[in-house]
Amino acid sequence: MSACRVPRRLASHRRTALFAAGAALAALTLSACGEGTSGGSEQTQFVEGKDGVERVAKADRKPVPDISGETTQSAKLDIKDYKGKVVVLNVWGSWCAPCIAEAPNFAKVANETKAKGVQFVGINTRDSQKSQAVSFEEQHKVPYPSLFDPTGKLMLRFPKGSLNPQAIPSTIAVDRQGKIAARSIGPLGEDELRKMLQPLIDEK
Repeated sequence: MSACRVPRRLASHRRTALFAAGAALAALTLSACGEGTSGGSEQTQFVEGKDGVERVAKADRKPVPDISGETTQSAKLDIKDYKGKVVVLNVWGSWCAPCIAEAPNFAKVANETKAKGVQFVGINTRDSQKSQAVSFEEQHKVPYPSLFDPTGKLMLRFPKGSLNPQAIPSTIAVDRQGKIAARSIGPLGEDELRKMLQPLIDEK
C-alpha cells in the first residue's frame, strides 16, 4: 500500500491555514500526501536497503531538528527530553488509509520496545481538529503521544538533504544521541519496523 493523498474536501477546508504558512509551505518537499521529491543532495551518505529503509552510518548522521509543540491531548512535548532513547517519529493523519493500516503495527512494536529504551512519537498532520486525531488514537489504542501539526510546519524543520519525511505516512528513527539514523516512506509492517529499530537498539 503506497502513501496516501489529501482528500479534496480536507484540502479545501484547510486552504486558509495553508496560506498562513506561506513561503514555508512552498519550500516543503513533501507533496500532497503522496511520495515527495528527493531529500536533496547535501547529505549523500544515506543508503537504501533492500527493505526500503534508508540508513545513515553513525559517523555521518545529522542532529534531529527542534521537534516540539503541543500534543493531540494538549500537553507540551519536546523530543529532546527523550535523549538517551531511540526515538521513532511517525507522521500520520486520521484520514490516511495507509496510516490506518499501519497503526496496529506501531502500537504493538511501541509496547514491545518501550523497555528497551525506545520512545515512539507521532506527528499528526492535515487534521483540522484535535478531536479527529484523538478519535484515531483511541480507536487504534495508540500508546504514545503525538504532536498536533495540522499545517506540516514541523516537517519543514528537517534540514535539506537529510532523511526528512516526504510522504504521509513517513517514519524517522533517531538514535540515542539525537541524530537522524533511518527513514522509511510509506506504511510499515511489524517485522519491517522491528528490523528498522533493532540496529539502533543494539548500538552502544
